[in-house]
Amino acid sequence: MFAISTSRGYDAGKMNFVQKSTDTYEFIGRTQTDYGLQGYVKKLDSKPNKAHCISISQIGAIHAQLRQKEWYSSQNMFILEPNIEKLFNQWLIVVINRALSKYSGYSSYPTLSSLKEEIILLPTCNNQVDFEFMESFIAELEAERIAELEAERIAELSAYLKVSGLDNYELSIEERNALRAYHTLEWREFNLEKLFGKSTRGKRLKSLDRVKGNLPFVTAGETNTGISAFIGNDVEIFKSNTTTIDMFGSAKYRNYEYGADDYIAVVHTDKLSKFASLFVTTAIHRASHTGKFSYDRNFYAKDADELIISLPVNGTENINYEFMALLTQAIQKLVIKDVVQYADKRIKATKTVVKCRQENR
Repeated sequence: MFAISTSRGYDAGKMNFVQKSTDTYEFIGRTQTDYGLQGYVKKLDSKPNKAHCISISQIGAIHAQLRQKEWYSSQNMFILEPNIEKLFNQWLIVVINRALSKYSGYSSYPTLSSLKEEIILLPTCNNQVDFEFMESFIAELEAERIAELEAERIAELSAYLKVSGLDNYELSIEERNALRAYHTLEWREFNLEKLFGKSTRGKRLKSLDRVKGNLPFVTAGETNTGISAFIGNDVEIFKSNTTTIDMFGSAKYRNYEYGADDYIAVVHTDKLSKFASLFVTTAIHRASHTGKFSYDRNFYAKDADELIISLPVNGTENINYEFMALLTQAIQKLVIKDVVQYADKRIKATKTVVKCRQENR
């Protein structure tokens, strides 16, 4: 079924990887990440391995992969060239990998001679390999995968829009104008306490004293945006649409009610619109998260009250909260658009791969 040989191996650490172009070749390693692709190289001192074959890594993560294009490889790689063109398909990869699963990677691994003796199971019809069944089955799986990706795209977009409170990711005229006007803004400095009143310090609640519940409990740290537990204790509940600053000076926007420990200062921005509050949180973070605060010198509520932040003002020298909301909303839409376009590229790439496979059948 296959002509089996050993690939000429090169040391990946000595390769001069370059940008992909029309005269470069894929350099394949023994990893499963990125389908084995470690980079692109110019033509080396030997002929590249042929396209439309199967690569098998001998040690490490032992696995088979389809090779659509000419390629070079690192050491300890085998090449399977199909004697029949129809043997170049994803079904074969599955059954070959199943046969290879008995090897552990380093303590046991296939050799050139043992590989030639491997037995694989294929569907048959009238004592002949049933290529038609394999092709139709693979086509069905590929169609399902595209449908899954498209469903994921819709679900992902819906989730992002729901979280952000937006109907779509298209910029309005006002939002476009806000983006253009950003670099011409006039800024002024403001004291945080004068804007939002005194900040509130949370109260200590030891881990052992925490009762399981539904209220997010915020502590210092970046993991899970500082939420260390969900509690049912009788603690002060802070309003949503507020900003927390932890002991290191890291500010975060909270769009939900929560409790907080004594390493947290709460800034009462709840009377602002959501997007204006997000903007203010960013301004606070820029002023508070400067490296000045640490385990030795904590950030406290009194530090928040003394904080000076920069905000845009309008022609009357008043804080331009409307502009802040527009700009933040525009930026959020651009981020969501990037996510959607990335999902679109994944779907397009999958369709391209499927189309190429169908043309090669």
